[in-house]
Amino acid sequence: MRLSLPCFELVLIVAVTSALPEPTLFCQQTSQSSADQDKQQSDKHILGIIPNYRTSPSLGSYQPLAPREKFKIAADDAFDRGNFAMAALFAGEAQLTDTNPSFGQGVKGYAHYFVTTFADLSIGDFMTEAIFPIVLHQDPRYFRRGSGSGWSRFGYSAGQILFTHNDSGRIRFNFSEIVGNSAAVAISNAYYPDSRNVTDAAIKLGEQIAVDTVGNLLKEFWPDLARKLSRKDSNSKTP
Repeated sequence: MRLSLPCFELVLIVAVTSALPEPTLFCQQTSQSSADQDKQQSDKHILGIIPNYRTSPSLGSYQPLAPREKFKIAADDAFDRGNFAMAALFAGEAQLTDTNPSFGQGVKGYAHYFVTTFADLSIGDFMTEAIFPIVLHQDPRYFRRGSGSGWSRFGYSAGQILFTHNDSGRIRFNFSEIVGNSAAVAISNAYYPDSRNVTDAAIKLGEQIAVDTVGNLLKEFWPDLARKLSRKDSNSKTP
């Protein structure tokens, strides 16, 4: 996906970590009730905007996904309202920084940025969550740990960028993530005339992997943040 990264994603991760006031997230064990897990399954957005359809509460009672289910996850992520909102935000950032001068400025230029950014997001979703997971028999879901020290969960969530499960439940190198995003970057060369060299492609791939890593961290810690925000909201309403 073609993203000028860090700004928006870094704001998200800072928001998550700063909203957790006590240090227990990174030093104590946490536990999940069945009610928490049910809520996580029904919570399809992180921070109200980021699509969260491929998160699974745990690896317990692992069941592989059928190809149609992988396509459904990709389609839900790709065409979610949050994806359109993120495309609008990233497009605005790219236009402000004049990432692709040939797109121009004004409404027409912004429309060009929006369409190509949305294409980046949706193509990336289908490549990493449907096409390559089906071909390679890999599972596109993010499996939360939900317990353990914060730092162990941090490492675990980042590690799922490089390692995933195949359809039998065994751990394998995450070819779907790396090769899928590489394919998405290659496709994007068709509509990014200003950046078609090897260096630009490598930068795009690195940015996308960084974005997906931050996404995993948000998927892992979002339920903790949501519970804390819910408690704060309840306390503020208590007379």
